[in-house]
Amino acid sequence: MHGSSAPPIIRSAADVNHLINSGRAKGGKSRAITIIALGGIFIDAYDFSSIAFGLPDIAKSFELNPIQEGIVAASIMVGALLGALVGGYLIDRLGRYKMFMADMVFFVVAAIACAVAPNYELLTAARFIMGIGIGIDFPVALAFIAEFNALRGRGGKVSLWQPMWYLATGASFVVLLPLYFLMPDELHSEMWRWAVGFGAVPALIVMLVRHRYMDESPAWAAGQGDLDRAAAILKNSYGLEVQVGEPDPGAAPAASAKPAALTEFRRLFQGRYRVRTIQASAVNALQSAQYYAVGFALPVIIAGLLQQGRLTSIIGPLIFNLLFGVVGGFVGVRLSDRLGSWKLAMSGFAVCFAALVGLGSLGRGSGLALLGIGGLLGLFVFFHSYGPGAQGMTISTLSYPTSLRGVGSGFGQAMLRIGSIISLFFFPILSAALGTGVFYVVALAPLLGMLVLAIIRWDPTDVDVDAEADAAAGTTSSLTGQADSNERSTT
Repeated sequence: MHGSSAPPIIRSAADVNHLINSGRAKGGKSRAITIIALGGIFIDAYDFSSIAFGLPDIAKSFELNPIQEGIVAASIMVGALLGALVGGYLIDRLGRYKMFMADMVFFVVAAIACAVAPNYELLTAARFIMGIGIGIDFPVALAFIAEFNALRGRGGKVSLWQPMWYLATGASFVVLLPLYFLMPDELHSEMWRWAVGFGAVPALIVMLVRHRYMDESPAWAAGQGDLDRAAAILKNSYGLEVQVGEPDPGAAPAASAKPAALTEFRRLFQGRYRVRTIQASAVNALQSAQYYAVGFALPVIIAGLLQQGRLTSIIGPLIFNLLFGVVGGFVGVRLSDRLGSWKLAMSGFAVCFAALVGLGSLGRGSGLALLGIGGLLGLFVFFHSYGPGAQGMTISTLSYPTSLRGVGSGFGQAMLRIGSIISLFFFPILSAALGTGVFYVVALAPLLGMLVLAIIRWDPTDVDVDAEADAAAGTTSSLTGQADSNERSTT
C-alpha cells in the first residue's frame, strides 16, 4: 500500500526500471501476470510432450523408418528455432503484449491439425507450425516474468518455468491414462491424437485470460519513449500512481528508428554480452540435448529400451515428471537466491552426468537392476529440473537489459532448440544401434556443460542489468538512492 506518499516522478526509462527492480512497484496484478505467463509455458510443454508417448504408434501407423521418426519428433523444434529467432527480435521491436497474444493462434490451429493429420507429411508440417508458436511464446513469457518482478527473487520466479514444464508434461500423461481404460484395445494406437488435440482447449483458455488481464511491459513502453503509457501500466498493473516529469536531460533519447535484426543479434556478441551469450547458449543447447534424449524420451526408453508395456510407458513418465521433475524444479526455485544460477547449473550437470553413466553401465536389467535403472532415471529428472534445465533460459533472460531481452532470450531459446533437434533426430538412430549404450553418448552433454561453466563463471542472479546498461550509456535513474520519505513516514 502506498498510503499518502507523494507519487514518484518518472523522467526516463531508467526511472521505470528502478521502480520495478527495487521492488517499489509491487503487488496489484504482477503476481497474476507471472502466473498467466507461466500458463503459456504450460501450453508450450504440453504440446511438446503430448506426442512423445505416441511416437512408436506414429512410426508403426505411418510406416516410418528411424530417420522419418526423428524428423517427426524434431519438426516442432525446427519451428521453435525459427520462432525464437524471429520472434525474439519482434518482441523487442513490436512489444511483449502483441506477440504474446498472436502466438496462441499457432497453438490452437496446429493442435487440431496434428490430431487429424492423415499422413506423415501433414503431421510434420503441423508440428512445425506449432513449434513457431512455441518459439515465440517462450522468450516473451520469460520476459514478462522478469519485467514485472523485482530484482530480488527474480531468478527464482523466472526459474518457475521448469516445474511448470514438468507439470504440463505430466498432465499429458494424465490425459492419456483415462483414455487407456476407456478406449478399446484396437484404438490404443490412436490415443496420441486425442492427447495432442486436447492441447487446443487450454490454449484457448490461456488466450482469453491473457486478453482479460495482461498488459504491455512498462519497462518496454518506457524504453520506447512512451512514459505516459508506462505510467498508465504501472497504475493498472501495480496500483502505483506516478507522475510523468520533464525528461531527464542526462537520459539517452529513445531511438526513433528501430535497429535491424542483424544489428541486434550482433550486440549479443559485443562487449560484456559476448561471454554471457556464449555461456547461456552452451548451457541451453547442452541441457536440451540431455533432456530430449532422456526426459522427453521416457516413454520410448520404457517401452523400447526397457521393454515394458503400454500402461507402464504411461504411468512411468507420469510419476517421473510429477514426482521428480516438479519437485526438483521447486527445490531449484527455492535455492535460487541462495545458490544462484551458476551453482545450480553446475551441480545439476554433475549429478546428471553420474546418472547417465550409471544408466549406461546397468543396461536393460531386471529385478533389482530395473529398480536401480528407475532410481537413476528419477535422479536424472530431479537434478536436470533443479539445475541446468531451468537455468539455461534463466541465464538467457536475466543477462540482458530490457532493450535486448527479447533478442537475447530468443537466441538462447534457439540454441536450446538446436540441442533438442540434434537429440531428437539422433537418439532414435543411436538407441537402435547402441541400445542402452546410448546413455554414454548422452553423458557427453552434461560433461561439456560442466566444462563451459568451469571456464565462464557468470551469474546474473543479483545483477541489475538495466542499471548496468544505463550506467554504460552515461545515464542513471533520478530515483536511485533516494528514499521515499513520504512513504516512510506513513509506515
